[in-house]
Amino acid sequence: MWSTAGRGRLVRWVLGVALGVAALATLLAGRGELAAARAQLTHPATGPAAAAVSLEAASLAAYALAQRRALATAVRVPLARLAVVTLVNDALALTVPGEPAVSSAYRYAQYRRAGVDAPVAGWAIVTVMVAQAVALSAVLALGIVVALLSAAHPPALASTLVLLAVVLVAGIGLLQRNRAVRMLSGAVRVARRAFGARRPRALERVEGVLTQMREVHPGRAGQVAVIAWAASAWLADAACLAAAFAAVHATIPWRALLLAYGIAQILAVLPLAPGGLGLVEGGLAVILVAYGAPHAAAVAAVLAYRLVTYWGAAAVGWAAFGLQAVRRARGPSGTASSDPGRAPRVTP
Repeated sequence: MWSTAGRGRLVRWVLGVALGVAALATLLAGRGELAAARAQLTHPATGPAAAAVSLEAASLAAYALAQRRALATAVRVPLARLAVVTLVNDALALTVPGEPAVSSAYRYAQYRRAGVDAPVAGWAIVTVMVAQAVALSAVLALGIVVALLSAAHPPALASTLVLLAVVLVAGIGLLQRNRAVRMLSGAVRVARRAFGARRPRALERVEGVLTQMREVHPGRAGQVAVIAWAASAWLADAACLAAAFAAVHATIPWRALLLAYGIAQILAVLPLAPGGLGLVEGGLAVILVAYGAPHAAAVAAVLAYRLVTYWGAAAVGWAAFGLQAVRRARGPSGTASSDPGRAPRVTP
């Protein structure tokens, strides 16, 4: 029997996918456009297709480097290990409901198995998440500026200014680490009072980790480096979309590419279908068409892009998860810190 929450989640998935499919169907209303999109998608150019795959791999590598810089502890986690963590994390984020809690919990467990202290692991997760938001805001703001300077359908100047303000405020918030930790601690205290005497032990552990996180001093240079790697990950992923247009023999709509890409990434985190399945495809294609991209070309390129960044990435990530589980069953590759409560040593 489905629970109420389970039924509600299923309804949201169906709604999200249906909205995206409806948008794509609207763009391909004519049989000729559908045939053209199918022809472009099934006969890709080899070079650009390979470039799209390489750019997505570069995006995932940049995310692994962002994690490595955020950790920046005396325990130096091998980049190969973080690459596997990144692949599995991406698969979880794309296909498992409950994001970002599920993938964050997975990364936290992997950091601890690598010997990272609990406060450093918790702070690294917060730092990377905020850095991703800052970097995506910057990419979206840049996309709006580019579209604003184009001849057709310029967005409002106010939207650009608001996004630039978001980038500034988010960046300042990332550097004010103690304030962010205090806000999280306040949220935990509210939850603790709500549970009263029956509060779960997990809540107490979270509060303990947050308290210890105040002892972590990652340094501003390190946090700026995390933002830079996060921005590199977003830009490489956006470049994958550009390569997808070239792969389906279509002209790249440069003036709308970053704007459409940024909005699509926001759609991806809406609590509907996992990974924005359906919503991203439909929303991305609609925005690109609104800025002049041919219907068939936009749909073919978007589907090619999602084939690499959603279906391909999810398949590789789950394969990595399976290999990781087999290796762990044969013998641990790393051990967690023997003293989780000790003060971490952090390099700037």
